[in-house]
Amino acid sequence: MDLTPLLGFAAISLTLALTPGADWAYTIAAGLRPGSPAPSVAGLCAGYVVHTALVAAGLGVLLAARSDLVAWLSVAGALYLLWLGFMTARGWRSAGFTSAPQAMLPSGEPLHAGPGTRGPALDFLKGLGTSGINPKALLLFAAVIPQFIRPDSTLPVVAQTVTMGLTHLAFTIVVYSLVAVAARRLLAAKPQRAQVVTLISGILMLGIGGLLLAEQGATLMSAAA
Repeated sequence: MDLTPLLGFAAISLTLALTPGADWAYTIAAGLRPGSPAPSVAGLCAGYVVHTALVAAGLGVLLAARSDLVAWLSVAGALYLLWLGFMTARGWRSAGFTSAPQAMLPSGEPLHAGPGTRGPALDFLKGLGTSGINPKALLLFAAVIPQFIRPDSTLPVVAQTVTMGLTHLAFTIVVYSLVAVAARRLLAAKPQRAQVVTLISGILMLGIGGLLLAEQGATLMSAAA
């Protein structure tokens, strides 16, 4: 098997994974919250598994031909990012860590109070929504991966697509994990800095969501005119 196409895709994939955006903003915010950021990172990466499966099934090409459907899906993604950005920015004051012992219930279980209560499943779903609901990521996969597919290869087209999707998945696992760990280690000892970065992460998600909503809103209005 000629590895040249895979290496070419890997170079683009790594560049995309290293480019800050909504995924980075969510990852940084997850790294600054108490508890493990692993479920959040796993959710983000799972979104790219969904995109890979859709492209391998040929749905990416079908979606690319339906600009109206893409616009409505993008609006849904924009609204989700706006909600997530608002929730992140709203909780910026509680960002940071403390070395004080955690309060315990009489049963010996840790006491969690207030709106900051979270769970691994919810963190996973939020991450999945951040990357998985983004139709532009799917269209990017649908536009980039076919350029590196070789019909004359010994591997079937579906196998080549899955291999490239898994390559991007591996990059996102490594990059997002490092971003979350770096955010935690560099900012854990400085609560005020953690608060600022959390606020910036929320504002970034709000900005991306707002721009996406305005862009797709204009597209829908033009189509309706």
